[in-house]
Amino acid sequence: MIMRIQQISPSCGAYVSGLDVSTRLSVEKVRQLREIWLKHKVIIIRDQSLSSTQYLAFAKQLGTPDIYPFLTGLEDFPEITPVLKQETEKVNFGGVWHSDTTYQPCPPMATMLYALELPPLGGDTLFANQVQAYESLSDGLKDTLATLKIICRPDKAVAMATRADRIAENGRDTSEDSLIGIHPVIRTHPETQKKALYVNQAHSVHFQGWSTAESDGLLNYLYAHQIREEFQCRHAWQKGDLAIWDNRCTLHYPINDYDGHRRLLHRITLKGDKPV
Repeated sequence: MIMRIQQISPSCGAYVSGLDVSTRLSVEKVRQLREIWLKHKVIIIRDQSLSSTQYLAFAKQLGTPDIYPFLTGLEDFPEITPVLKQETEKVNFGGVWHSDTTYQPCPPMATMLYALELPPLGGDTLFANQVQAYESLSDGLKDTLATLKIICRPDKAVAMATRADRIAENGRDTSEDSLIGIHPVIRTHPETQKKALYVNQAHSVHFQGWSTAESDGLLNYLYAHQIREEFQCRHAWQKGDLAIWDNRCTLHYPINDYDGHRRLLHRITLKGDKPV
């Protein structure tokens, strides 16, 4: 099969077709796929049909699958977390602009999301390129932010509200986990060496050494700036889509516009390193 690439937007995102990840890929094919992923930051591999065993095996070709702190994974596959909104629910899981689990000392390198059940219309996901968000800042603000670190926690109300239903249904004990991250506001990507803005509305609380009140003004400006439309791409899901995004330099936002319909995707995160 010939792998074909279709860019989604000028800023980020690409569809990948002509690739079957249900069987083990060659080392060269994995290298090519990773190169495409690093370039576009978000890739959607279309038309997949994967068992949990096949999905996890493919994830292990790209990195080391991790355990999501707040929810119990599938039976026999704890690394795979169901991302579910039921027909009767009004709030969708993760329904705020964010980068995944930045409250961990070493947040995930990547997130993978495999579409199993979708509403007839709606449920798209937006992504925003944080390299571009950084590069568009003024030199003066870049200099200021380069000196700052951000405190990230999992218990901000805006984030907790989006996972309350799933925790009540399938939560796991996080008392032994280390769930506070202290990270540079400007992160250097360990593979591309490009700088990215590394704050997010869901988990960023305040700058290290600043109060929350002092931090709010600048953070609110950055939250608005980092999701400007020209930094975004929008993905309309199809059953069998497998999305992989670079959690080190993108934000994402699942749109909650499909009340009355069930939506189920399976998520795997890949372990990352300490942001620098």
